[in-house]
Amino acid sequence: MMKKRKGFTLIELLIVIGIIAVLMSIAIVAINPGRQFAKANNARRWGDVSAIVDAISIRVIEEKGNWNPPAGCEVLPTDGVAHPLAYDGPGAGDDANVDICSCIVTEYIGTMPLDPTDGTAPTAPPCTGYDTGYEITGTTTGRIKISAPTIQEEGPGTPTEISVTR
Repeated sequence: MMKKRKGFTLIELLIVIGIIAVLMSIAIVAINPGRQFAKANNARRWGDVSAIVDAISIRVIEEKGNWNPPAGCEVLPTDGVAHPLAYDGPGAGDDANVDICSCIVTEYIGTMPLDPTDGTAPTAPPCTGYDTGYEITGTTTGRIKISAPTIQEEGPGTPTEISVTR
């Protein structure tokens, strides 16, 4: 009479490991972490451009419909061209970047929002050496548009533009 052994054979263990590997690969494909990160970054961009436009709008409302920039803050563009929301530097004298950080940060918004993949954090003090990664466009009629030029592909239904206009 043969003794009956308890336990699994090597073949049975390999089959179970193979089944687990197939199930894990299916789960990773279904979850698609790259797509989830892209969706999260795009959602943050929507929130950021909304927050910037809201801060500008509140400041304009408090100034009775005018921007009235204090010293060290630039006027809003009215040329219909997209300008980077970034620090110009002292005496830069160019129209490439629009620096409105000192006009809205702390009083209307806690910190200047930064694009999750393209933004550069400010150095000390808080409104120098930054590049939000976002753009501002203004019209002669007073409309302001904040947009995110970088949009990550998240599959079908990816927005073609992330922007807010007021």
